[in-house]
Amino acid sequence: MSFEAWTVFAVFWAVFVTTPGPNAVNCIQNGMTLGLTRAMWGVLAILTQASAFLLLSALGVTALLVASPTAFFWAKLMGAGFLIYLGLRGWINAGKPVSAEPRSGRSVYFHALMIATVNAKSVAGYLAAFSAFVQPDVPIWEQMTIIVPTALTITALSYTGYTAIGAGLGKLAMGAVLNIWFRRIMATCFIIYGIALGATGRAT
Repeated sequence: MSFEAWTVFAVFWAVFVTTPGPNAVNCIQNGMTLGLTRAMWGVLAILTQASAFLLLSALGVTALLVASPTAFFWAKLMGAGFLIYLGLRGWINAGKPVSAEPRSGRSVYFHALMIATVNAKSVAGYLAAFSAFVQPDVPIWEQMTIIVPTALTITALSYTGYTAIGAGLGKLAMGAVLNIWFRRIMATCFIIYGIALGATGRAT
């Protein structure tokens, strides 16, 4: 991969992972309620998902999934339902004080991993990256030695930033009303993402 091609890919990936979505919302929520250190388990989960999706994309699995409209439709529908559920639960719990009982790193990790995995934006992004930037005349694994470190580094920086924003908001002495409405805005984002994801799916 030439330096020019790498630069274009890096810019594309930066835009892809910094565009707010379910992962960003979850990172902000984790930062607010758990603090920066414990919330980083969520970033680790996103990096796990990113590594898996990069590998699957290289193997052509994600392309096969999208090539099957029925399978992709049901995958998107389940993802939409999960995001809407998170949003509704978050809206209902917004008026309740944050539990003093700390969540384990394992709980934070697997919750974030589920959100990252059901996010159809990920499938679309990885397919776009591989269709646009992978050179068919160059061995795929040779290109992966450049693509993977670049993608994971940018991903880590992006979601660490979102987590830090949440941690900063959590440290602010926000009034109860502001805190409730901010949490409800975050919950509404999950619902909107879920509805949008479900609306774009269509069985054929």
